[in-house]
Amino acid sequence: MPRPPGPAGRPALLLCMGPGVAERLLTAAHRDRLAALARTDPLLVAHDLAAPTPRVAAALAEAEILLTCWGAPPLTAAVLDRAPRLRAVVHAAGSVKHHITGACWERGLAVSSAAAANALPVAEYTLAAILFTGKRVLDSARRYGEVRADHAWTAESAATGNYRRTVGLIGASRIGRRVIELLRPFDFEVLLYDPYVDAAQAAELGAEKTDLDDLCARSTIVSVHAPQLPSTEGMIGAAQLAAMPDGATLVNTSRGSLVDEEALLAQLRAGRLRAVLDVTDPELPPPGSPLYELPNVLLTPHVAGSLGNELHRMADHALEEVARYGRGEPFAERVRPSDLSRSA
Repeated sequence: MPRPPGPAGRPALLLCMGPGVAERLLTAAHRDRLAALARTDPLLVAHDLAAPTPRVAAALAEAEILLTCWGAPPLTAAVLDRAPRLRAVVHAAGSVKHHITGACWERGLAVSSAAAANALPVAEYTLAAILFTGKRVLDSARRYGEVRADHAWTAESAATGNYRRTVGLIGASRIGRRVIELLRPFDFEVLLYDPYVDAAQAAELGAEKTDLDDLCARSTIVSVHAPQLPSTEGMIGAAQLAAMPDGATLVNTSRGSLVDEEALLAQLRAGRLRAVLDVTDPELPPPGSPLYELPNVLLTPHVAGSLGNELHRMADHALEEVARYGRGEPFAERVRPSDLSRSA
């Protein structure tokens, strides 16, 4: 638990993340605030805790808080033995599964995540994909480049538009819930599949609860927001894809493993479905993958999450958590071991 404020003053803190991440995450103003909130060297960043440099080892031995982000090394029992005063880990990104180990929970560390902050740009990307898909923007742009002349565009637009489209969301995750919020100003019918949400909860969110097969059959746009878990691998398979209406679009900003890619490619090659894919399986498709060239696919290199100045939102969130710790308050976005069985 966070320690109450006392005569010890500001908590000792060590930055711990992959090379180059801190430079993108923290502005000069962030570093100044961090130095005001904690006893730390805001320019010292630990990349390796298994074989730390003398400076990092000394800072780790004193640290009450680790401020982590992408590329943070695993906090194993051996690492924790070198950090006898460690009480909390504040993660300035989403999933903590890559570095928070069972030893952290056994030690009773308090863990916080900026997953809520990272969810916002993913939801914004999804909203843009839904709106552009409904308007057939990519199709129109491609045809415009082919025709380059006056054309009866309205004759090709009978299936275009977002009025009363049915959008199916798979997963009431932070991102899925934010997408529902962003869709409220528009005239969409929203379906939701999530085994942990009942009909009343879905209605309160602004969606109709249904099962996965029904969602796929009724939705002209299906967007995937479920976590990557053993139980979700390949959950969008051949049967679900075949059930989607002709001309429907699959949007995936979650993880590529949730979709049977071979089954999806069969539908895409046939021209029956469209796809907006920010993630694939493998994460980088091989150079010869049809996904790069199929005209009915928008493929982006995992850019839906926080990039550029959006990282600063996660830094702001993390520093607020550090401030709460210093005041003896609980984290606003505390992660518990039980959360990890249902989240990314």
